[in-house]
Amino acid sequence: MNKAELITRMSEKSNLKKKDVEVVLKAFIETVEEALEQKEKVQLIGFGTFETRERAERKGRNPRTKEEITIPASTVPVFKAGKEFKERVNK
Repeated sequence: MNKAELITRMSEKSNLKKKDVEVVLKAFIETVEEALEQKEKVQLIGFGTFETRERAERKGRNPRTKEEITIPASTVPVFKAGKEFKERVNK
């Protein structure tokens, strides 16, 4: 499912106009992104948690040249599904 299909389905379920749903979805995404930039955790009980994790510097290998390279440390976004969400998917 892509973003347009998600907006369509959300519109059908909520009886809101697609334009309104698109505004709400955009606001949701931006709010989560801003929270993660500030190292905050976004927890939606029953759905899941968005958070960031620190990834340490590590050694890797260039697949073409087989040369060893250093992959710099980074912060990565992570989503952990909630219990109810996992149970629904595993029905």
